[in-house]
Amino acid sequence: MSLDYEKMSWSDVRDQFRTWREETGRHSEEVVQLWVAVLEDKVHKTGNERHLILEQVIIAALDTARFDIATKCTKQLALEFPGSLRVMKFKAMRYEALEQYDEADEVLDAIIAKDETNAAPRKRKIAILKARGHRLEAIKELNEYLKKFMSDQEAWHELCNMYLAEGEFGKAAFCMEEVLLHNPHSHLIHQRLAEIRYTMGGVENMESARTYYSQALKLNPHNLRALYGIYLCCNHLDNSRAVSSKRKELQKLSQWALEQLLTKQTIVPLEAAFGNLEIKSN
Repeated sequence: MSLDYEKMSWSDVRDQFRTWREETGRHSEEVVQLWVAVLEDKVHKTGNERHLILEQVIIAALDTARFDIATKCTKQLALEFPGSLRVMKFKAMRYEALEQYDEADEVLDAIIAKDETNAAPRKRKIAILKARGHRLEAIKELNEYLKKFMSDQEAWHELCNMYLAEGEFGKAAFCMEEVLLHNPHSHLIHQRLAEIRYTMGGVENMESARTYYSQALKLNPHNLRALYGIYLCCNHLDNSRAVSSKRKELQKLSQWALEQLLTKQTIVPLEAAFGNLEIKSN
């Protein structure tokens, strides 16, 4: 986005900031540039929006490593709201951005002590463990977190990814099943769970993967990855002695999936893009 800072008044910048907040867009570089060029000396004119603007600028400043701006804005908020948990959160974020993790942990612990129901600082502590490379400890803490906040879908998804990175596919599948309980109509979650089961291998997991791929395709008939997954699962199962009684059904389904892929003229790009659909751990 190209903005002519010289032609923008403080009210124009205020309105632009409001638009970005409503659109949930960060636009960090633009926010910092507009703050320095126009709004910093006029922020007192923005009325009730001043605190929202200061918070927006703090986040943008941390994104762009302008720690001087973040510190100045945080101090302004701290003067007006001493002891505020939101202000403490921004202080912790600044420490985290500076990789001063011990100091960030102390601030986050203080927030948790004041409000045990606050999920955000607990998640930030887990993020710090990941940033330090303590993945096993992060998994342990995330499991403890989910005992208290069991409906946090993002946390279940993150735990799934962390288990995948450790090669714990069974535990990753359990986490994705928890996500599925909250979003039973999401074709992408069905697809993700199918891919995990496919990667685990074995007849039972292949059958499960085929079922999840089929549901993903039912929810979204344009999901080519699910269609290709059905084709691969059927081929694997067709070569297994354990499902000899279903061979004709599998061959018929496999042929149908292949015809659908050929009809869409996507079989070659799909093979090139997805390979055998296995999930690789980091």
